Amino acid sequence: MAYRETEKMRQRKAQARQKIIESTWECVADGGFQSARVTRIAGLAGVATGTIYRHFESREDLFAEIFRLATQREVDKVAEALAITGNAVQRLDHALRQFAQRALKGPMKAWALIAEPVDPKVEEERLAYRRAYANLFEQAIREGIAEGTIPEQNTRLAATCLVGAISEALVGPLSPTQTSELPDNDNNDNELVDTIVCFCLRGLTGTRS
Repeated sequence: MAYRETEKMRQRKAQARQKIIESTWECVADGGFQSARVTRIAGLAGVATGTIYRHFESREDLFAEIFRLATQREVDKVAEALAITGNAVQRLDHALRQFAQRALKGPMKAWALIAEPVDPKVEEERLAYRRAYANLFEQAIREGIAEGTIPEQNTRLAATCLVGAISEALVGPLSPTQTSELPDNDNNDNELVDTIVCFCLRGLTGTRS
């Protein structure tokens, strides 16, 4: 008789996989991908290291899955921010501001997603993550051009520039070597966010909205 997996066994496997994912993200949030060692993940998840490789072909595959799930949450937050009422410039202001504020509130998580050196499979996910942001920004820019709040321009390049500008501006402040030395100062964070948003909107409109 052929072996048939029971529903209870499928549920146990799904629970174990979810626990591995949660434990991996806990490690990443605490110290970046470099701190997410398989033995530590297994200990947190309460499974044997071999169990991890029954769910993921390699450590890189596990990290790529974690990156994909984590970045989708962030992309969804930007999409929500762009869905508020107001013209395109106001909505972009809100979305860019939320992007930067969320990054600064969780610097290690943001560093891992934006700038930490990673394996090629994870880097592929990072590129997809940037494209997802660019797609959202491009749509908002197109709407701004149509309503007259943003001047005519290459929307794809402009959206890509927004993603690059905000990501690059955050690299230094998010770096573990920086954050460990700087005091927790909301005023500094607010100034940084204001400067980033001002720069981005000036680049789009020629004036600060």
